[in-house]
Amino acid sequence: MAVPFNGRGARSNASSRYESRQREDFDDGWEIDDAEPAKLKTVIAPMKSKTVIARNDSPDVGFSRSINPYRGCEHGCIYCYARPAHAYLGLSPGLDFESRLFFKPEAGKLLARELSQPRYAPQVIHIGGDTDPYQPQERRLGVTREVIETLSRFQHPFTIISKSALILRDLDIMAPMAARNLMRATISVTSLDRKLARSMEPRAATPERRIEAVCQLSAAGVPVIVMVAPIIPGLNDHEVEAVLERVADAGAVGAGYVALRLPLEIKDLFREWLETDHPGRAARVMSLVRQMRGGRDYDAQFGKRMRGEGPIADLLAQRFKAAKRRYGLDRELPPLDVTAFRVPPEAGAQGDLFG
Repeated sequence: MAVPFNGRGARSNASSRYESRQREDFDDGWEIDDAEPAKLKTVIAPMKSKTVIARNDSPDVGFSRSINPYRGCEHGCIYCYARPAHAYLGLSPGLDFESRLFFKPEAGKLLARELSQPRYAPQVIHIGGDTDPYQPQERRLGVTREVIETLSRFQHPFTIISKSALILRDLDIMAPMAARNLMRATISVTSLDRKLARSMEPRAATPERRIEAVCQLSAAGVPVIVMVAPIIPGLNDHEVEAVLERVADAGAVGAGYVALRLPLEIKDLFREWLETDHPGRAARVMSLVRQMRGGRDYDAQFGKRMRGEGPIADLLAQRFKAAKRRYGLDRELPPLDVTAFRVPPEAGAQGDLFG
């Protein structure tokens, strides 16, 4: 059985699938005489980028443009669907993903340059579609803050998702933009069980701190959607109604969910984590997952990958819909305003005499 590093989600660090030689740590039986292993430290490095806005045309993703200030995520969520992307860097989707991170130091400048292009047509930009924009390193680096400062200068609409209470640091920018219908926030609340959340998301904010973030954002006038993601059958699916009741009481105006997704390396990492942290539930959880995925660990088809299929998936969808209605989380929200977008004058530029 894998021995977890303190404060880390993955239990192993198998090589990238693109490496010609595969490596993986294993127990050789000599640990009694060996020195204590070094603690796994987080290393973060800058990455060069020519652009910062990513575009996608996936039919089941609710945005077409996104910005991800970071690659890799120190929160260490075992289920994170962004883990396999670390393989493109020649790194492991396991422990490397949560300990070898990259950031975009010029994200704000790159964004301003893109938004200033004469042919740029504004659409809502989503921040954090892959990894959390408010992971612990953001407190020191401030890349996400630079991005939203830039969006504020251009009066450009955006949405943002996080499971960190650090999002409250930027209320001074978000609240005025929300008042002009230029932004809304999404907070991820996977469980109200602090022990389970600590196991699944070892360096993320506690459930109570996330509920408090919903409360403070809402009180400041920021519309908050809550994502219960992922819902894992046999592990946290029984909490759906309780989570929605709590976030509605905290002021959330909407809610959504995603069923557990296990593409590529995540399926092995997740099973390994289950056997380590929840051995008594492992077999049942994986059985239920396969019942939602046509007998497989995962089905990547559009229209199915976010919700699953079959009786268990259908019941989950019905329960979620009913709970949203019961707690007033099913209201229609107006689209964010794209008409306010303006390219600000450069510092020192002459003003428009006729503006």
